[in-house]
Amino acid sequence: MRNPEGLFKVIDARRDELIELARALIRFPTINPPGEAYQPCAEFIGRRLSERGFTVEYVRASGTPGDSERYPRINVIARREGAGPGPCVHFNGHIDVVQTGAGWTVDPFAAVLKDGRLYGRGACDMKGGLAAAIIAAEALIDSDDALPGALEISGTVDEESGGYGGVHYLAERGWFSQPRVDHVIIPEPLNVDRVCIGHRGVWWAEIETRGRMAHGSMPFLGDCAVRHMHAFVDRLERDLYPKLAARRTDMPVVPSGARHSTMNINSIHGGQAETRGYPAPCVPDSCRMVIDRRLLIEENMEAVKGEVRALLDQLVREREGFDYELRDIFEVQPTMADRNGPVARSTAAAIRRVMGRPAEFVCSPGTYDQKHIDRIGKLRDCIAYGPGILDLAHQPDEYVLIEDMLTSAKVMALAAESLLNGTA
Repeated sequence: MRNPEGLFKVIDARRDELIELARALIRFPTINPPGEAYQPCAEFIGRRLSERGFTVEYVRASGTPGDSERYPRINVIARREGAGPGPCVHFNGHIDVVQTGAGWTVDPFAAVLKDGRLYGRGACDMKGGLAAAIIAAEALIDSDDALPGALEISGTVDEESGGYGGVHYLAERGWFSQPRVDHVIIPEPLNVDRVCIGHRGVWWAEIETRGRMAHGSMPFLGDCAVRHMHAFVDRLERDLYPKLAARRTDMPVVPSGARHSTMNINSIHGGQAETRGYPAPCVPDSCRMVIDRRLLIEENMEAVKGEVRALLDQLVREREGFDYELRDIFEVQPTMADRNGPVARSTAAAIRRVMGRPAEFVCSPGTYDQKHIDRIGKLRDCIAYGPGILDLAHQPDEYVLIEDMLTSAKVMALAAESLLNGTA
């Protein structure tokens, strides 16, 4: 594009339209779980894009976790062919949001506009980003009707619960693979001057220690599973956590604390449930712990699991009566795109042009839908870039800055133009 300033003027002129689009998306209470309002939100996006010349398809992820007649997993994918052959640039945004939680000072789904900020659950993560991507694509089309290739926009579901009803399902069916798609931008909220090229890996697992039930007044006749779990936690503190803190990655993960290996104890459940507030007078015969291990690209998944298993096996040998079961829940390998690849390079160049400063390349401490595009779709040219302050995601009074939405729309439009014309 010889004159990107003309494109920027088109986007600036649509400031109010961008705000109202983001507000409309926030007003759909697409809470996951259980998966509220997915279909009307998807259809709202589809109607808009259909009116602007996109071919729209709705794909229900039948049989995926949570899918039901009451809560269908409906995804929307829109495609617009250009004036000639060329690559496809795809903007993928998830429409689901987490529970609202307590602590809000505004209605989470009223889309309150105040002091240059748009408040609401999903404003930051990531309906502000999806709105900016839609405006970016529409402005690009209106500014250059001779663009080659194709533009795609998708609104997908269940990212907050692993993406199985959304990008995972679509990737398994070829929606995120070449030759259909060449470049993907996911407008996740990682700050408007950052290009996110990947994320750490994750292993969720449940560990159960077993004991023997007895009367609580005579614990010597039983074997307390909670005490066995305590012994395991003690080994984690003594033998594993110091090792994790000593490991550091070359991945540009933000914040800096996440450049180390980490493990969170998500929950511990042990013993019989209380009845009407009174404890059960029993020695616990079972205790369950869920762990969330985040791993670096330099680590090996099997070795990560082996470290935990080795501590458990050590306790089997050393602690009388210790018995356990280890169950995998979920795992994703770390991923990192090439910062010199077409989509990362073009987005970084667009940030410099729009914002007048160099982009920062980062990786996310947690995972997002890039994992499915990379691992299942085998499409490596995928990044996350969008408006929103990372620290505000999932918080009460979540918001997105209006100026950030405008800036990111310009960046995404300019990056897509470069990719479509082969000048990235």
